[in-house]
Amino acid sequence: MPEESIDHIDFEDLNRRAISKPIVTHLYTADPSAHVFNNRIYIYPSHDIDAGDAFDDLGSHFAMEDYHVLSMDDINGKVSDHGIALHVDNVKWAEKQMWAPDANEKNGKYYLFFPAKDYEGIFRIGVAISEKPYGPFIPQDKPIEDSYSIDPAVFKDDDGSYYMYYGGIWGGQLQRWRTGVFNASQPESPTAFLPKDDEPALMPLVAKMSSDLLEFDEKPRHVKILDEKGNLLLAGDNDRRFFEAAWVHKYNGNYYFSYSTGDTHFICYGIGDNPYGPFTYKGKILNPVVGWTSHHSICEFKGRWYLFYHDSSLSKGVTHLRSVKISEINYNDDGTIQTLEPYI
Repeated sequence: MPEESIDHIDFEDLNRRAISKPIVTHLYTADPSAHVFNNRIYIYPSHDIDAGDAFDDLGSHFAMEDYHVLSMDDINGKVSDHGIALHVDNVKWAEKQMWAPDANEKNGKYYLFFPAKDYEGIFRIGVAISEKPYGPFIPQDKPIEDSYSIDPAVFKDDDGSYYMYYGGIWGGQLQRWRTGVFNASQPESPTAFLPKDDEPALMPLVAKMSSDLLEFDEKPRHVKILDEKGNLLLAGDNDRRFFEAAWVHKYNGNYYFSYSTGDTHFICYGIGDNPYGPFTYKGKILNPVVGWTSHHSICEFKGRWYLFYHDSSLSKGVTHLRSVKISEINYNDDGTIQTLEPYI
């Protein structure tokens, strides 16, 4: 559906068949990272705008400038929009494209982790701090040292350790760092420097965070995603390989690494026994939605598990004007997750 023309779609019918509705309609939101703080759900999404930038496979039309924080006291409750939590104009090192963020809490302070392009056109990851979960957030003067690419997700383990997962290919630039140095050649190509189809797919990265959550505490390492035979997923395995949107949650003692396959529009996952992986591929969580991108988070609230995701149904298929949605997920007895169809 996302890669085809939308002219044939009856959006009134599609919205009737959707398993969930947009949680807010007064602004466009995407890439939701959900957390529970003080018995309340807080959602940290991208804030989509139509900036008039040309469409391309580098994602230039995703020209977001700020972040809003949404919250609710119940999964079906009223959603509060707490206004602008952070604007690119207040981030010294960032020029543009405030893409998918995440947040977490430590010792009563709240940390917003966000990617943006610096003044050399390179995605970096920054940190901003607030005394409140909804901001406003005060950014650090510089991005995290040695950070690059997009989609930071910060997971707090049971022992109090925090880990950042990050990375994204094509416009997310992960493929430009294969040698450890940013490759700025062929700047208009989203696929230059990708592995060949029969080579292992590019992997996201993970690093334990420093005690103040402002830097990496170690050299980032690759997150391995394996097939059922224990082999790394290949770059040509487009229905299963990692593209962007890393997320980790823990269920029944196991670590679940979930992600988007990008150009094939699935949310997939693997399971491992420690936060570094490896993770063995187990299946799809969400089938394709309307709109090119798919991005998500998974959060437990009052004993039930929920998928936070987005589609472009509210904008009638405009791929960079998306809306956050929520749907409950269910686990099978063996710990696998039942696949959701976004429209039934």
